[in-house]
Amino acid sequence: MIAASAMPSAVTRFAPSPNGPLHLGHAWAALVAHDRAHADGGTFLLRIEDIDGARSRPELAAAFRADLAWLGLSWHEVLPQSQRVAHYRQAADALRAAGLLYPCRCTRAEIAAAATTQGPDGPIYPGTCRQHPVAPGPDVAWRLDMAKAAALAGPLSWVDERRGEQRATPEMFGDVVLWRKDAPASYHLAATVDDAADGVSVVTRGIDLFRASHVHRLLQALLGLPVPRWHHHAVLIGADGRKLAKRRDAPGLAERRLAGEDGVALAAALRAGLFDTGICLADTIDLLP
Repeated sequence: MIAASAMPSAVTRFAPSPNGPLHLGHAWAALVAHDRAHADGGTFLLRIEDIDGARSRPELAAAFRADLAWLGLSWHEVLPQSQRVAHYRQAADALRAAGLLYPCRCTRAEIAAAATTQGPDGPIYPGTCRQHPVAPGPDVAWRLDMAKAAALAGPLSWVDERRGEQRATPEMFGDVVLWRKDAPASYHLAATVDDAADGVSVVTRGIDLFRASHVHRLLQALLGLPVPRWHHHAVLIGADGRKLAKRRDAPGLAERRLAGEDGVALAAALRAGLFDTGICLADTIDLLP
């Protein structure tokens, strides 16, 4: 057994998208990642995930940095996703060359109408364009042939620090999109490539993304990338039982910061489990969307 002192220090990351202000749920996620890294003298990274087209706003990235500093956090910033698109393309090209991607023109409405089963992300793609191939072009998405990919990779497992070793079962997602019509790489591909490039050794993220790690473990195997550990933490939910979200107008950190609230005191309260009225932690994989 390796002594604890000989274990490598953790590298974690906080990777917000600048399409809306950070809120209390983001503060909690950043604290978990920051504290997990610093618990053993590791490194906490900030990565801006800004490939969401016109929704990505540079001024919000600047606000994120101010918010994190206000909370009393320090970090090392790595390249934003907008400067990594060539790397995503290389990964997609490698998967395409291996015969694992196929073009798809189906709309969400067509998929919903044809799907017969549900997966973690909604209706499972029924394989229409895999069974009836379409020509590549600028108007297609590229999907992973999940059955072929899983067979090529063979049995896989991954380790969550809170829930132990997991057998990878990415098949529950069906043929996921890895290259989008409206933007570059999907979350699955971009996050997997980024974490490897940044040397992330412990992927901290909310328990609501637990199942996504099955897909990411498969992509690591297919692309020959290093395998980190994962730490899926509880998330903050509101009185309605739903995860705090930008789209539901969760109160922004910048608003509280500019109002003169003490950010370091807020961080201390969060660490102590003292949340705003109506907010609590949820630690179940199946959360209301």
